Amino acid sequence: MGELLETYQGTVYPWHCDHMGHMNVMWYVGKFDEASWSLFAKIGITPGYVRTSGCGMVAVRQTLEYKQELLAGDAVVVRSRILHVGTTSLRWGHEMVNAETGKIAATCELTGVHFDRSARVPCALPPEIVDRANGLWAGRP
Repeated sequence: MGELLETYQGTVYPWHCDHMGHMNVMWYVGKFDEASWSLFAKIGITPGYVRTSGCGMVAVRQTLEYKQELLAGDAVVVRSRILHVGTTSLRWGHEMVNAETGKIAATCELTGVHFDRSARVPCALPPEIVDRANGLWAGRP
């Protein structure tokens, strides 16, 4: 399995917290989404690629596990890795870590499909993106 790459750094702000006093689930999803786009950029699925190719990624499955509470003021780091490279799909995982304690606060695993934005159908990942993703999956830069 590939090495974990740092894909996000941030802070839990008071407005991220719910009536239970901890970060609400919607903010975990948002931070993991930002980390996903950072991971995609490392393999060539950049905003420029999305604009010029007419293709992008759509999420088709997301599984989250909450392990430790995050509170207002906590600094967080998300580390990510590619888990599987398919013909038209990727599977990747994230760990959200409390930067102060080093404890994993949440994990997330996603599957996404490379998608033709005009035709609205899955399409093959370009070979150069497959190569970069396979390199990350195998732990190569």
